[in-house]
Amino acid sequence: MTQESAFRFVRARVATQHGPREASVTVRDGRIACLDGPAEEGCRDVDLAGAWLLPGAIDGHVHFDDPGFTHREDFASGSRAAAAGGVTTVVDMPCTSLPPVTDGASFDGKLAVVGPKAHVDFKFWGGARGNGFDRGELGRGLDELRARGVRSIKAYLISGMDTFTDVTPEQLGVVLEEAGRRGMRVGVHAEDRQGVLEGTKRERSGERAEEPAAYARARSVEAEVKGVATCVALAERTGAPLHVVHLACGEGVRLIREAKGRGVPITAETCPHYLAFTQEDLERLGGLLKTAPVVKRAVDREALWEGLADGTVDMIATDHAPGVYPEEKSTGSIWTDYGGVPGVELMLSYVLSEGVGKGRISLGRAVELLCSGPARVHALSRKGLLEPGADADVVVFDPSQTWTVRAAELFTRQKYTPWEGVRLTGRVRATYVRGMQVYDAERGVVGVPRGQLVAPC
Repeated sequence: MTQESAFRFVRARVATQHGPREASVTVRDGRIACLDGPAEEGCRDVDLAGAWLLPGAIDGHVHFDDPGFTHREDFASGSRAAAAGGVTTVVDMPCTSLPPVTDGASFDGKLAVVGPKAHVDFKFWGGARGNGFDRGELGRGLDELRARGVRSIKAYLISGMDTFTDVTPEQLGVVLEEAGRRGMRVGVHAEDRQGVLEGTKRERSGERAEEPAAYARARSVEAEVKGVATCVALAERTGAPLHVVHLACGEGVRLIREAKGRGVPITAETCPHYLAFTQEDLERLGGLLKTAPVVKRAVDREALWEGLADGTVDMIATDHAPGVYPEEKSTGSIWTDYGGVPGVELMLSYVLSEGVGKGRISLGRAVELLCSGPARVHALSRKGLLEPGADADVVVFDPSQTWTVRAAELFTRQKYTPWEGVRLTGRVRATYVRGMQVYDAERGVVGVPRGQLVAPC
């Protein structure tokens, strides 16, 4: 993977609010130099013959499990999958690393391990956990993380991890106050702890306890709605920015829409699996589709699409979190199956096929949700744009190619996907990070890892 000093994409079609238009895009020294500029001496032309040229997608919510859980995924395999899917920057979660990223030392240790493996650019979430919660220690950790460029802090209202336990609503209020005055946004797993625990106890003692539907009932719409309502109330009280991660229910969309209308500093993301699947699919696929929150009803799925279209939901992310396949995904009980699906490699193609292609959202809105939206939420000022001065993170995309998803062909370490056999229209042809090609549809992932930690700017 080498970086040319200057080259120009010609006969490209770039996204606008009114659809794609033909343009040329000149790249110089790893940045976008200009659109529709003249030919320059010594500047090679790359003819796209009408293919779309899009900003590289940003996946603001991935679990690449490195260091500590690399039997599931690591930064090498995860970032290869990202490159193949047209994702040029990932923001990795703090909780599925050992130790969790909660201070400067844990950040530095993780960076030393994953930096040499990354095929795309990356940034880290920091974390605020319930383990030994102390306001002074939290503040010191946030100061150290902020100095290293972290602007997003993850917390759980319910967690299943011993090394990263959930916080109470009162503690989350403290996290918001401390993070907010440091200019940091808090991302929250918004399910009500008591509601989920009571539902789990009830369903596991029932006659049909092992069915996937029992797991879905335990992690109910009502538990998620209560979690979202708690987040809205705390963001409104503290005035600190809060981000609801992996929103899965329509009533949550409504609560966030109303909160935004009151000026509450709240943002939200949803994931492709909530846009594609419902509880009926969970009953059919079992552990292959197990996530938390769980996929909900068809009415929730449609409300999420509406929230994406009208601006209520700010971005799409994958919550990419593969379990060891098949061992961890087919244990014989939905309760012990590992919760999480690979997603980073399919996000862009899925959204453009089933969102833009089916008329649910415009191409311009898709680019906002996949590129500029997550860049804004995660303070990535030179990412997610096709504008002069932005990093030349771009994707060449063929909107007409129809193809079938096959897990065996994916780059993620774990070869399973709930999209197995699904037909999509539109596929990534090439991916560039800072002007360097990292993926080619015919050759696969190309070059040695050259991804970089994205510095604050």
